[in-house]
Amino acid sequence: MLSLSSTLRRVVGLGAAVLLSSFAVFLVPFVSPGDPVRALLRARMDIGAADEAAVQAYAQQFGLHDPMLVQFGRWLGRFFTGDMGVSFVSGTPVVDQVLPAIGVTLALAGCALLVAILVSIVLGVLAATRAGQWPDRIITSVTHALIAIPEYALAPLLVLLFAVCWSLLPSAGFESPASLVLPVFVLALRPISFFSVAVRSGVQQALDSEHVLAARARGLSRSQALIRHVIPHGLLPLWTMVGVWFAGLLGGSVIVEVIFAIPGMGRLIFDAIVDADIPVAQGGVVVVVACAVLATGIIDLVHRLSDPNVRIGVRHD
Repeated sequence: MLSLSSTLRRVVGLGAAVLLSSFAVFLVPFVSPGDPVRALLRARMDIGAADEAAVQAYAQQFGLHDPMLVQFGRWLGRFFTGDMGVSFVSGTPVVDQVLPAIGVTLALAGCALLVAILVSIVLGVLAATRAGQWPDRIITSVTHALIAIPEYALAPLLVLLFAVCWSLLPSAGFESPASLVLPVFVLALRPISFFSVAVRSGVQQALDSEHVLAARARGLSRSQALIRHVIPHGLLPLWTMVGVWFAGLLGGSVIVEVIFAIPGMGRLIFDAIVDADIPVAQGGVVVVVACAVLATGIIDLVHRLSDPNVRIGVRHD
């Protein structure tokens, strides 16, 4: 079992990460140039300069003249009770916009991560068991090449090919499973590249390990040794990367959601920043950070429970 002190240290560390991230997000309006209230009123009133009385009334309504720490404490306290404030633009509660959007982003990132894990296991095991042969060389070359392709370049190209030229898939939206194919593929490519390399390395090390060689000496066939011993141990490096990459997918979904017009958290935060909708932008970023930190912590816990070497280390810390 994991020691209580080790678990508590990790919980405190995760909580501190969320708190510091929240404070950093809250600081942005205070250090940004210009006055977001004036910019918002100019957009709403369609005039060259916002009326000073309107500015003061709006700032007073939302408590924007209070000290920074007072505003942060008030906002954070409401946040943990489910009150994320009211949108400057729409006047609706922020939570009503954030909850549907985070569900979409979690589904998108989860599908991309699942695809990346399954594909990388197949590619990594195939490359490791055919080390030095043409499958290994092709897989290694392709995965290394994919690392250099950014999402903002790949996504428009796929839309042009599969949606415009060939009319095989929807170009945007989130209405059907088919609309998920292109964005999931774009999000999954980079983790596939890194995961495949990790799986290949882990499986190769497991193939050369003493317990696998001993199992083969006892008469276990290559396929049986691969399934029972090699793959379970060879995948351990992959599980150490999954949490970090899931957090990265949550944060990196902005480009994909904007290009494919997906109503997720990335699109919501992007639109909020463009519209100077501070409460929506702040609430959205903090929710994404909290989900990413929570996912990382859960996956780290699962890894520590599943890896005997880690469990042994934990008992002695």
